[in-house]
Amino acid sequence: MFRWGAVTALGVVLGYLAVLLANARHFYTDDTESQYTGLWIGLGQALRNGEFPVLVPERWMSGNNTMDDAGLFNPPQLLIDLIAPSVDNMALYATAVKLIFSIVAALGVYRICLAYGAKPWWSAVAGVAFPLSGFFLFFDQASWMTALTGTAWLVHAWASAVRYVRGTSGPVPVFVFLYLTITTQYIFPAVEAVLMLAAVAVGETLYQRKWVNVPKLVAVSGCAGLAGLLTFLPSILSAKVTWRGTSAVINDQFLTIPWSESLNASLPSTLPAFTSWWGYVQPLPVTYIAWFLIPALAFVDWRRARESWRELSAVALFALMVLMWSAGPGTVGPLRWPVRLLPMLAIGLLVLVCVLVSRYGTLADLRSRAIAAAVLIGALWLRSFSADPHNIVRHVIAVLVVGGLVAAAVWLRRNRGVAAVCALSIAAMFPIAFWQVEAAQPTPMSYNFPTNRSEAKAAFPDFGGNTIQLAERGLVQPGDKSLEGAYGSLVFGNYAKSLDLSYVNGYTPTGHFYFGELLCMRWDSSVCPDAYRRLFAPEESTGRPLVDLMNLDRVVLQRALFPDARERPAPEGWKWVDYPGHENYIWVLERVNGPISTGNGRVADMKGGQATSLSETGTTSRVRVNAPQGGRIVFARLGWPGYRATLDGRTVPISVTAKSFVAVDLPQGTNSAELVLTWRPPGWKIGVLCAVAGLGGLGLLQFMYVRERRREARERDRAVADVG
Repeated sequence: MFRWGAVTALGVVLGYLAVLLANARHFYTDDTESQYTGLWIGLGQALRNGEFPVLVPERWMSGNNTMDDAGLFNPPQLLIDLIAPSVDNMALYATAVKLIFSIVAALGVYRICLAYGAKPWWSAVAGVAFPLSGFFLFFDQASWMTALTGTAWLVHAWASAVRYVRGTSGPVPVFVFLYLTITTQYIFPAVEAVLMLAAVAVGETLYQRKWVNVPKLVAVSGCAGLAGLLTFLPSILSAKVTWRGTSAVINDQFLTIPWSESLNASLPSTLPAFTSWWGYVQPLPVTYIAWFLIPALAFVDWRRARESWRELSAVALFALMVLMWSAGPGTVGPLRWPVRLLPMLAIGLLVLVCVLVSRYGTLADLRSRAIAAAVLIGALWLRSFSADPHNIVRHVIAVLVVGGLVAAAVWLRRNRGVAAVCALSIAAMFPIAFWQVEAAQPTPMSYNFPTNRSEAKAAFPDFGGNTIQLAERGLVQPGDKSLEGAYGSLVFGNYAKSLDLSYVNGYTPTGHFYFGELLCMRWDSSVCPDAYRRLFAPEESTGRPLVDLMNLDRVVLQRALFPDARERPAPEGWKWVDYPGHENYIWVLERVNGPISTGNGRVADMKGGQATSLSETGTTSRVRVNAPQGGRIVFARLGWPGYRATLDGRTVPISVTAKSFVAVDLPQGTNSAELVLTWRPPGWKIGVLCAVAGLGGLGLLQFMYVRERRREARERDRAVADVG
């Protein structure tokens, strides 16, 4: 069993090598390069400084790390963050991290197959196949890091849940893997875990013909949910000010997958048809799962397999649920783009098919089975041709390859045994993965950010203080996406964090609705052409421009977005500054009297008195205030829910200026008082109490499990003694 587990891990390594030969940057693209690696570096630097970075005010929309995919309460993720600042080549680091989690995911699928009775060799086939399945390879591993990590933990939670319900393992593994799944801080794995647990509960009730063990699974799942609740409470309680503050169910066609596209799951050439960023026919084989998946159905003894329908009902039910959801609705509250469920469908189908072939595979009546396999392969070709008729030759070649592999597998089964078939099944995956990745070049997903931080930092201007960039990523031409081009002067997403620079600009899938409206700023921090005017326009209640309320020292303008800006005078109190070597891409404004961000903490405006900063942290501002007739102080802090203020220990109300800036109204008679403004994640007290309750519940379940095992051991000992 451990030997084939090692084969599974080795297979993933070889698969990665095949992919990297086709595209060395495959695992460093899209959100990985624009969001995750920069986030890791920023979080890691804060952790090394002894800070727990729940909030970084200078990042504004992307500074609330309880809202996005930071994984603040996930120990493996924190380890990744801690190491990140020490690594120069972020492509290498991201690839290494993803390789580890892909091995974890493959071993999880391997464990699920074993739990349902598959032989180790067929379990290894399923395990290696999963990381090389279409959507998981081209999206979750290439781009969406938290989808990869969440899935890696989820599959182990599934295997552990089955073992726990069947009495072969305890509650701790279920709890740990579910907790790690939840605390990746990505909502899809958490919801998928709920579906998985429901399927296991129903399936095991059918299989065991009793429900007495299911409450234990429900209990430990509830404990894990309580322990991980703090992960999502802040975002739930802050949703009203974000882009995702809706509970609407919307059935649009964007990134929803017709069920018929599952019929090309075994043809490597498939390019499915559904609506995405790239039109209707996709440039990536995202619905592909494994070359053997569909043809293998012809070699199952279905008459014998019927005896296991109860045992495998959980797997079938899970696959059916995610298949149904993948077709829509397109948006369910914060859950959007059902295409994200394709890896779950791949897991369900790989487990189901590999378990069936392992337990009930047969070559009896070979002629009929060969015809059935040919018909299935023909159906694969028909579906793939219908979706993408322009690549007919590509699809014909793929059919010949799959047909040849099936024939070779049959010959090996008759002459060399099952292990040889499994070896062929795995070995064929590597050239297929190479071909699929190579055929997709140039990838439509890459930002092409520099990989080496030291080189990028050396080429970039040394911008101290707090900077905002007003730019539109779509205006960067393909030929300029290099360190010698735009990326030596412009930042998008979390690129500034990789450069150790303090920029407003960052990556946020959640956003702050009202701040985004103020500057027409989007998820990648791109802005509209009116952002320059808005930044320097007076805010109505304070009379101060946003650039002052944000305590900014520098404004960087993209020349392509503001080609004539330098021809106009600089705004009052600002000057144009030249940075030789960067003038092809940016104009730079700096304050005439030097930076203000270090002058008076995060105090941005004071009406009716004086305010002097005493101390600042990411979550707390301490200020000495004088306002005998009352006054109002505005902070350079984004108005996330969770702020509270005290004046000499007494709670005072807070408000939000322009629906974005935290403000405090000071009462009359305020003389040399200490104002303390603090932020805590909304619901943090409830979350901590729930975590304690979850751990307490786990302790009770483990105690019950150990007591039950000891009772069973005593009964076995008595039985042996009686026989003796």
